[in-house]
Amino acid sequence: MANAATLAGHVTVEEYAVVGALCPVHQFVKIGAYSYIGGGTTITQDVLPYSLTSAKREVHAFGMNSVGLQRKGFSKERLRKIHRAYRVLLNSKMNIGDSVAKLKADGDLGDDVERLIKFVEGSQRGILK
Repeated sequence: MANAATLAGHVTVEEYAVVGALCPVHQFVKIGAYSYIGGGTTITQDVLPYSLTSAKREVHAFGMNSVGLQRKGFSKERLRKIHRAYRVLLNSKMNIGDSVAKLKADGDLGDDVERLIKFVEGSQRGILK
């Protein structure tokens, strides 16, 4: 957590997540593992694991945190699977339920994508897209 980032009550921050400076985080929000939240971003919903989220205009996930994941030693195969899952979750015209169903139907997900799906399914506040 950087300078002046504030967490309201009952916020869950999973491992290796980065919360940038001046980021207020709403109560009961979950911040997923290996995610990166840019400075000054107001967080009111759950932040997906592995995501890069910033308040450029509206708060939304811009894609995966590829630089951070590479620095943590993620293999190219792991990054490829996560990237594909992000394309389905964030860039398709499907709603989240249909996106998760499509990912599950595709078979060999890997632990990272299974973690991502579990995170989405467990979200109580909705996720940033």
